[in-house]
Amino acid sequence: MRTSFKALAAVAAAAALALTGCSSGGSGGGGDDTFKVIAFTSGNQTPVGGWWVKAVQDKADELGWDLTVIQGDFDFQKMNPAVESAIGQGADAIFDGYTDVASIGSIVTAAKDANIPIFAIDSATEENDAFAINVTADQQGIVDQTVGALDEALGGLKGKNIMVIGHDPHPGIRLRASLAEKALTAAGANIAGGDIQKVASPATGRTEALSLVADYLSANPGGLDGVWVGWDDAALGAAQAVSEAGSKAKVTGVDATSEAIAAIKAGGPFLATIEQPWPSILDTVVGDIEAFRKDGTLPSSRFDAVATTLVTIDNADSITPSDKLG
Repeated sequence: MRTSFKALAAVAAAAALALTGCSSGGSGGGGDDTFKVIAFTSGNQTPVGGWWVKAVQDKADELGWDLTVIQGDFDFQKMNPAVESAIGQGADAIFDGYTDVASIGSIVTAAKDANIPIFAIDSATEENDAFAINVTADQQGIVDQTVGALDEALGGLKGKNIMVIGHDPHPGIRLRASLAEKALTAAGANIAGGDIQKVASPATGRTEALSLVADYLSANPGGLDGVWVGWDDAALGAAQAVSEAGSKAKVTGVDATSEAIAAIKAGGPFLATIEQPWPSILDTVVGDIEAFRKDGTLPSSRFDAVATTLVTIDNADSITPSDKLG
């Protein structure tokens, strides 16, 4: 099972792993019986991505992995070569968190060439041969739950004007926004603006969504019944625009952040969000890595989409916010 490797010289480590924070598991040191794992993420600046980095480090300490963590800060031109360099030094397994498979083709190639399996969380929306396993949230389930919440709150969707706000660079948001548009159209709703409204950057998602909704309501006073948004930060901007315009439109999001849950509990336009079970997903993938460590066993399926929880005013108090996981 084990890929052979040589010890990494200090100078090479400093150059090749400039983005890397390293921690050793209980056995440490890189001896022949040490299980070496390279963990990387491009989304470490998000609350969930930051939680994942710490959680993987904790798991490594608990299980005795020799762990190298590479944090990409959304910069693939720096992250990908650093991961490839680490692969070149040898490892037993690779753990990818929240990084779109479309952006890491060179890493996938390097891992295959070295015969090192990649285990992933939320890194693709369908099965592919890049990963031994990729576990993520069920995007269709997310849409069914959020569109269902709008349907119930609005007394049906037929003839209602619903804006859909997405962000194409994120594969999960891109897929669920497309699925939401289809579900709303099938239910007889009118898509406000005629198509999915797309936010350019996650960093400005809240202000972009606020502007999209505010501009629409300015041009169409009273002409909006709901806003379906692919993630909470942008949904908070949409909800603010609805409130400021005095609209009765309802807003849904995804992520179950602290602010979103507080807004839901306040009883304003923010109707519902989605809790994605990241801690249990992490445990599942870590279990798969440990099974591989034990006897080389790989998961029987390459993809698993797990159920999510709709968060409303009725159950908000029982939900741990995604930005409070760590």
